Amino acid sequence: MEESVEKHIHLIKLSVGTDSVEDLAAWQEMRRRTVHKDGLNRHVTRMWPKREAEVVNGGSIYWVIKGVVQARQRIVRLEEVAGSDGIRRCAIVLDPDLIRTQGALKRPFQGWRYLAPGDAPPDLPKARAQEEALPAELNRALAEIGVL
Repeated sequence: MEESVEKHIHLIKLSVGTDSVEDLAAWQEMRRRTVHKDGLNRHVTRMWPKREAEVVNGGSIYWVIKGVVQARQRIVRLEEVAGSDGIRRCAIVLDPDLIRTQGALKRPFQGWRYLAPGDAPPDLPKARAQEEALPAELNRALAEIGVL
């Protein structure tokens, strides 16, 4: 009998305007209190993932902060939203928990991209997840030499 293998894919996105995982967490917390009353954040994007079934079947969004992948959030679902301009967009609904990952360098890009599970940086061990964050430049330097 064949074993069932869940097929999923991740997304990767630049976290523009944030300097650290703590900065991203604070911004998301503010949005949860003032905008998203259900406690789930949304990242709104123009493009709807064509691989929707794979994205919502265990996928996460990996956040690139200051050129380094530093955290991820599980994707709960995708919702259609319309802007004040009437244009339909995709809201990527995210679990509130930010999970720190090992640092991985990533060059700038626009929008979001798919990220294969095998290419995603591993989560930090739970014992390291609560450590004080390294300064952005040191984090980047360590990622460049493959230490993070």
